[in-house]
Amino acid sequence: MSRRIMIVDDDTDALEVYKTRLSHCGFDVATAESAEQALSRVKKFNPGLIVTDVRMSGMTGLELLTKIREAMQGVYVVVMTGHDDMETAVTAMKSGAFDFLVKPVDPKALEVLAERCFRELNEDQKGLDPEDDEASLAGGQLIGRDPKMVEIYKTIGVLARNRATVIVRGETGTGKEVIARAIHQHSAFSGEPFIAVNCTALTDTLLESELFGHTKGSFTGAVSARKGYFELAGEGTIFLDEIGDTSPDFQTKLLRVLQEKSFYPVGGEEPKTTHARVIAATHQPIERLIKEGRFREDLYFRLKVVEIVVPPLRDRLGDILLIANALLGRVREETHREVYRISDAALESFLSYDWPGNIRELENALMRAAIVARGSVIGEDHLVLGDQNVTSDDLNLDHAITRHVQRVIIKCKGDEVAAAELLGITRKKLKDLL
Repeated sequence: MSRRIMIVDDDTDALEVYKTRLSHCGFDVATAESAEQALSRVKKFNPGLIVTDVRMSGMTGLELLTKIREAMQGVYVVVMTGHDDMETAVTAMKSGAFDFLVKPVDPKALEVLAERCFRELNEDQKGLDPEDDEASLAGGQLIGRDPKMVEIYKTIGVLARNRATVIVRGETGTGKEVIARAIHQHSAFSGEPFIAVNCTALTDTLLESELFGHTKGSFTGAVSARKGYFELAGEGTIFLDEIGDTSPDFQTKLLRVLQEKSFYPVGGEEPKTTHARVIAATHQPIERLIKEGRFREDLYFRLKVVEIVVPPLRDRLGDILLIANALLGRVREETHREVYRISDAALESFLSYDWPGNIRELENALMRAAIVARGSVIGEDHLVLGDQNVTSDDLNLDHAITRHVQRVIIKCKGDEVAAAELLGITRKKLKDLL
């Protein structure tokens, strides 16, 4: 196949750098300074790969991607942007992009990607395999510029185009459910239910009843028949959190659902069909559980059609400021404290800490700091990180608020009006807290 590449960017200096590098590597390179210009030249040049910026005056790179996909077959499109947010990455991959690059783009990285693109074109692979592609939790959104997170955004975009079963692995507090929700919300079935089930919180009997439903009288307390989540979800998504904590008996029943797309309600004799997608998550080391006989290997492989491994916060410290600033809005809403900035000293403390509780712990630390801060800036002296005489209650927001309100009441010698004024809240809100 001809090694032709068209590069589209309204930054002429960048165009020249990319063209020079790729031309030296044996590619036939054409350039365009706008999406409109690219569309007018693309059929005549007939490239195998188009590399386009997203943010350009006039038509965007994502709009160009859509038009190319509609007008031409067998052309790969790589999207590049300095606005490296999840939505752009997911939208690009969902729309059929071959890959996604974050600016500033290293010309060497672009060369490697171009070689891979034409290798796949030559092998006549007309699609993306999420497992072979080289390919956070902040108020319910994924945030981060770390390359590991950008790869997860790409995978979410690819998964939004299909119904593959997914297992999400990562430490507690890394945002596994947020990733599952993002896959669901960007899919064609986003209007269907997303049902999250914490497998740890339920006994086997209750878990089976919740998922598969039950018939009247099937167990003590079953005074009437009840539909399970696999039936109620329709074509939506069932998210099974902490699947590694389930029993082998339950795992056998779940395996049957994944294999046969059918299940029996507890006490039922007639099978029911399910069309729900399953996304599972765990913080457990599955391989060790399999070796110990606590997790079925065949179930693991059924779940692992696509596996997403979420990096812990300590492995992407460059994202901490982004995540912390994104969390401040939620912190203000929850604590009713007008904190808008994190001091440099506090940020240094964040960067030197290893965050065993990950993003959830970061959010709790910000909540507590906002409560004790007197101004609009969270300082280093407002932070309690790690085991600095901290109990589990210290990490609980309700306990932290209660203790702080009690301290203020004592300071004001029981004067609720003065305490409310000092806390910056109404007296009614104070009474609610008390």
